[in-house]
Amino acid sequence: MLFFDPMYFLFLAPGILLAMWAQFRVHSAYSQASRILAQSGVSGAQAAAALLDSAGVSVNTTLEDSPGVRGVRIQAVQGFMTDHYVPGQRILRLSPDVYNGRSLAALGIAAHEAGHALQDAQRYPLLVLRNGLVPLASIGSNLSWIIIIAGFLLHMVGLVYLGIFAFALVVLFQVVNLPVEFDASRRARLALVHTGLISDEEERTVANVLNAAALTYVAATLTSILTLLYFLFRSGILGGRSR
Repeated sequence: MLFFDPMYFLFLAPGILLAMWAQFRVHSAYSQASRILAQSGVSGAQAAAALLDSAGVSVNTTLEDSPGVRGVRIQAVQGFMTDHYVPGQRILRLSPDVYNGRSLAALGIAAHEAGHALQDAQRYPLLVLRNGLVPLASIGSNLSWIIIIAGFLLHMVGLVYLGIFAFALVVLFQVVNLPVEFDASRRARLALVHTGLISDEEERTVANVLNAAALTYVAATLTSILTLLYFLFRSGILGGRSR
């Protein structure tokens, strides 16, 4: 059975340690960069708009939802580090500190999300694939544990395998998402320098923030892979014994 299994934590130990290190790196890099104002003096929202405009992607400045209006809408959203891009709706949401902030941290994060908007506009293949995997990964994330535990409790091997397959979809999503995030950060750094919003010297500070953030995605991917390996081990596929 999977309840209170020490083997589970043994499998996940590398992922847990990496996640803790990643969180430390993120807070350290963000705290440092948030105290440094960008020489350009622009806000995160202005930087995102400038990067989109320089790439030929129109920015929708209307405040209300309007399906007839084209372009990416840049909106403020409540919370801390709640920044994200919604591909289907073409909405770039930035947390208050990033939307209004004029620090290198704000510009780096805003540019990263703008990088996703650029990927969407250019139909970046891996982003298209990731978006297609979202519904399947969501189902796998919500149901896989229930199916696997039910399979063990009912001694139904087929049900266990079904749950493992469902969780494998989550792992696939994480693996595909990793290069998408790295590519968005690469686009962000290049675009910020190309548009003159940051200098070459400032780029190093921005890179520290984005690299630290990328480490959290690496940790999430590693954790999902290790969890899948644990399931395979407990099911007997990797030589473990089903219990």
